[in-house]
Amino acid sequence: MIYNDHAEAIGRALRYVEANLQEDLRLDELASRSAFSPYHFHRLFQQHVGMTPAEYVRKRRLASAAGELLTTGRRILEIALDYRFDSQETFTRAFKKQYRMTPGRYRTYVMAIMEQTNRKGETRMNETTATDFAQEPKGWIMSGSHPASYEMGIDRKSAHQGQASGYLQSRGESADGFGTMMQMFKADAYRAKRLRLSGFLMTENVAGWCGLWMRIDGKDQEMLGFDNMGNRPIKGTTAWTHCSVVLDVPRDSVAIAFGILLCGPGKAWADTLRFDVVDESVPTTGASEEEELPDEPVNLNFE
Repeated sequence: MIYNDHAEAIGRALRYVEANLQEDLRLDELASRSAFSPYHFHRLFQQHVGMTPAEYVRKRRLASAAGELLTTGRRILEIALDYRFDSQETFTRAFKKQYRMTPGRYRTYVMAIMEQTNRKGETRMNETTATDFAQEPKGWIMSGSHPASYEMGIDRKSAHQGQASGYLQSRGESADGFGTMMQMFKADAYRAKRLRLSGFLMTENVAGWCGLWMRIDGKDQEMLGFDNMGNRPIKGTTAWTHCSVVLDVPRDSVAIAFGILLCGPGKAWADTLRFDVVDESVPTTGASEEEELPDEPVNLNFE
């Protein structure tokens, strides 16, 4: 319960950051949003998000600025000042450190990649159909109950951090079942440990729901643990939201599968995913069979 309260408090601070990236974001102001002292907030933030508040704010500002470089024709100086950089030179130094190129070079380079990708997509769509084309992220596969109703790809205009995010979206206004972009890897390094998958999701017009998910498989594909955020789903249109799934990895585990799930029409973006081994102070999020069973039989008279 304490961990969940802390996660909600950090979530409030993250939502405030997302809504005020172009405003002054002091540590004491962020801490007040979580009702913690600046010292305690700083420690909890780093524990949940994996970086300091200052690092997070800087990376989010740079990512948002990078998006504007690709989606607007605004001058670099205007964008730099909007995101609280003192000058274009200061912005350029910070941008180059994160993206390995200057803002001007980034605008030219990435837009050229996007244009080339669009041309390839148009060529392939002329040969087949428009719904057959999607630039699939390396290492990810499409699955789900109705994978043909969904598509995944790379979005270079909307990134939480870095140069791109992954997206999962329905192919039309009506989508059957659910789709998921997923991966699977060996459990060897995580056996007998508690594992947390965390990351950021953003949604647009999600009519059903979406979330992160993780599954622990044993021998003969026996499911040893599972959580898909079904009891805390993300719906509608949301800004970047920090999400996590925590499961124990038994000693007899063989594989770990994970991904992003989307049920029904809409679009979801994912970015900054990470795995961390955590201690027992971090509660698991998957419901066990024991937790689902009632203590006693009920309604035996059907009344």
